[in-house]
Amino acid sequence: MDVEMVMQELEQLGKERTKKTYIRNGAHEPLFGVATGAMKPLFKKIKKNQPLAEQLYATGNYDAMYFAGMIADPSVMTVEDFERWIDGAYFYMLSDFVVAVTLAETDIAQEVADQWIASGEELKMSAGWSCYCWLLGNRADSEFNTTKIANMLDQVKKTIHHSPDRTKSAMNNFVYTVGISYVPLHEKAVETANAIGPVEINHTGKKKTISASESIQKEVERGKLGFKRKYVRC
Repeated sequence: MDVEMVMQELEQLGKERTKKTYIRNGAHEPLFGVATGAMKPLFKKIKKNQPLAEQLYATGNYDAMYFAGMIADPSVMTVEDFERWIDGAYFYMLSDFVVAVTLAETDIAQEVADQWIASGEELKMSAGWSCYCWLLGNRADSEFNTTKIANMLDQVKKTIHHSPDRTKSAMNNFVYTVGISYVPLHEKAVETANAIGPVEINHTGKKKTISASESIQKEVERGKLGFKRKYVRC
């Protein structure tokens, strides 16, 4: 299938209700409003296809950009490719759930995520912290430097309340993920979450309070300590 055929397929799958939901969350035209689940049969037809993924991402159409993440081949993507993708990610559902997820399947994930966290740019920082969440929730604990992750927890404690909203959300999720999925620092993550306390963010124009401490406690009670996902991308 070529890019025109895929765009036609996506347009047919679009739903007005889904489109309105995406727009409320920050998406803008062009988009069709395709539910993620509705894309899966199309993904099974195409599977990985990096050239096609690049063409779709470049359209600027939200649904096409999301689908590009599904068919991307992270093994052939470079730092420059990810920089181009993050530059095109204009809201968090792209930065955190397309770009960061795709990056998490590469060997350069931590290198790139570290650069984004240090960038000072809201969505890059959000993607960087989110990438670590995807990594920690999938890869073996032995793949991470404990001192580095501990220092990142300290960084979150010092800066989260002064960070941009989307970065706050990703940082909070990082503390939660360390607390559940990275057992060597479970206790430090709990201490960090308690020190941070509730975090207020603006989500879709409304004030919302999130708490890594509460989330960690709930998952521990459910017996989820040490949880790892089998796959990063669906």
